[in-house]
Amino acid sequence: MRRERVVVLALDGVYPFELGIPSRILGAADGRYEVLTCSVDGGPVRTNADFGVTVEHGPEVLATAGTVVIAPVAPDHLTDEVPGEVLAALALIRPGTRIVSICTGAFVLAAAGLLDGRRATTHWQVADRFRRMFPRVDLDPDVLFVDDHPFLTSAGAASGVDICLHLVRKDHGSRLANTVARRCVVPPFRDGGQAQYIEQPVPEQGAASTAATRAWALQRLEEPLTLAELAGHARMSRRTFARRFSDEVGLSPGRWLIQQRVARARHLLESSDLTVDQIAVRVGFATGASLRQHLGAAIGVSPQAYRRTFQATR
Repeated sequence: MRRERVVVLALDGVYPFELGIPSRILGAADGRYEVLTCSVDGGPVRTNADFGVTVEHGPEVLATAGTVVIAPVAPDHLTDEVPGEVLAALALIRPGTRIVSICTGAFVLAAAGLLDGRRATTHWQVADRFRRMFPRVDLDPDVLFVDDHPFLTSAGAASGVDICLHLVRKDHGSRLANTVARRCVVPPFRDGGQAQYIEQPVPEQGAASTAATRAWALQRLEEPLTLAELAGHARMSRRTFARRFSDEVGLSPGRWLIQQRVARARHLLESSDLTVDQIAVRVGFATGASLRQHLGAAIGVSPQAYRRTFQATR
């Protein structure tokens, strides 16, 4: 079995939690990945906590990586220019290598000019600062991660878990990704985007949640599921339900349903031999043409191309 080498670059001011995510998540993937950590000079790295970390490797291992992960640093370490030693380290990465950033790691890639003209994301709290510093980057602060191959960027903190699970899913299929998620006791796929985590007014005491209705809807994706039906199940007016749903999930009910149907369709394309039309009916898109349209909008490929890619890894 071929193991992909993943090298995590730790810079001064790194967040310890996020620094450990690739090793924890990818290390649970049945030996598919070898995860190494390096610094720009092979020496210890100061974290944003009250301790430092000692790494075993210098920047030379970046030249051996199939995937490079840029770990995030505290905002007071962010600059619009990359220090010379960091640029020298990035220059060691081979062309075509997959490069992933977690949280503020996107600032490093953007400052090096690697994200110009590309879609990317970062933590919502520093999104305005990112836009001012890097106007050539198409920033989407509402999502948990962006895959603009070969560059992948993710939002804050725990979204590093999401993007590492995405790597496993992309490389080896949803079955292994789900296994890794269970081993790490995390959800295999989180609903919504960053909007649900942006500071919002506290709901009135006793305000009802839409969680039960979301769970109810997931059991009925093959049905039309109108806003009126969803609001009726939640025992709210349509206006109240739509507002509360958006506050909790970060998406409108309609967009959330499309997202869930696409996710279910992807699973069936990977794990079954059902036709595209059969899958479309099972997930509530009604026709294969509708499934093709929504899958293409979500991930940029046709159902047939997606199936060829992921069934080959089963």
